[in-house]
Order: sequence, then C-alpha cells, then structure tokens
Amino acid sequence: KRGFNVSSFGSGTHCKLPGPTPEEPNIYSFDSSYDDMYNDLTKKDKTLNRRIKSKPERFQDGINKYDCVVTCDERVYDQVIEDFENRGNVDGTPVHLMNMNIMDNQEEATIGAVLICELCQQLLTFYHSLHKIEECEDLDDNIEDIIKEFEEKNKRTLYHHVAFY
Repeated sequence: KRGFNVSSFGSGTHCKLPGPTPEEPNIYSFDSSYDDMYNDLTKKDKTLNRRIKSKPERFQDGINKYDCVVTCDERVYDQVIEDFENRGNVDGTPVHLMNMNIMDNQEEATIGAVLICELCQQLLTFYHSLHKIEECEDLDDNIEDIIKEFEEKNKRTLYHHVAFY
C-alpha cells in the first residue's frame, strides 16, 4: 500500500499462525495452501479476514535479494542470521537485518506494521539522500542513527545486523 516491494516468509520448519493462546498456535506445513489454512481456521473462528498469497514461503528457500530484511520475532531473526551464515558470502552484497519483536495478535500486528512501514520510509528517505558513492561509506553509521532515533521515538527496541549475500 505504501509503495514498498515487500515479501513475506516463514523461517522455521512449519508455518505458525496465532491460536487461542500464544502457547497454542495453529501449525501448518509450508505445503499447506492458504485456502486449506483458511478453511481450517474458519471452522474455529468465523470472523477471519484474509488478503494473502496462495501458500506460505520459507525464507531459507528463497532466491531473491533484499536490501533490508525485517523480522518480528527474535527467534526468526536468529534463524535468518543463521541462514546468511550458512549461505556464506557469495558476492559481498550487504543486507541489513532488523528485528522488532511484535506480539502475535491482531492489535500488535497492526501497530507493528505501521511502525515497520515508518522505519522503512526513514531508511528509504536516507537512501535517496545519498548522491555520491563516497557517502555510502557512512551508511552503517547513519543506519544506526536512524535506528536509535526510531527506538527513542517509538519506545521499541530494534536489533540490527549486517549480513552479506
């Protein structure tokens, strides 16, 4: 909706969706279509809404390159870092990995989506302000400043790690 090129992935062995409690998620394989998940979930909750792709995707199986990867759970963040470490540095292209923990419920997901969009907008604005290649040498320092400002303004902690493709 805001003009960003966004992809959504899982990172574990199964796709977990919120359940009746945080300790009781709904668990599906990555081969499950969203239609199958939706049909199963609507048996449990008739008020569900969806605007989704045909099935979930696992991050580790993807081939696309991203400038920034944002996760919403520290465990997932660790799995993404581990995946980049396992892939090895193939061509040296940097990718900024960030995590903002978001509780797995509708209210927090909505707030988190707005905050992540704000963060991406700040990063994009900074990126477009770079006019000379020499200025890119300070990219990591400036991203740390953007993250610090974001954290102070929104009272949220972000984790940041630079990995390489």
